[in-house]
Amino acid sequence: MDRRRAAYAYGLRAETLATLWLRARLYKILDRNYRVHGGEIDIVAQRGRTIAFVEVKARGAFEDAAIAITPQKQRRFRRAANRWRATHPWAAGYTLRADAIFIAPGGLPRHVENAFALEGDMANAF
Repeated sequence: MDRRRAAYAYGLRAETLATLWLRARLYKILDRNYRVHGGEIDIVAQRGRTIAFVEVKARGAFEDAAIAITPQKQRRFRRAANRWRATHPWAAGYTLRADAIFIAPGGLPRHVENAFALEGDMANAF
């Protein structure tokens, strides 16, 4: 159980770091840990006319973080993004995208815009 708690705390710290990273790049944070039945989004952020649904992955290496966004995770992410869009009709005219922020020890966060498609079941685009 301690291992699970430590992993959860590590994930929360990574999400907080990702939030600070986005704010430093002039994104406004709209939501954190947005959860619906069958999916979740770590961060919903806006900059200008773009809304980014952001998946945060923290691993021991950047490559491990990138492969952690599996097709199944992408489907759950899309489900949550669709629900967010449905409950925020004001965002209909905005550009919407699925981003990822990868965090690994010893390096700055890596923000990948359009990391995967919000529509359909495309494979990873990174």
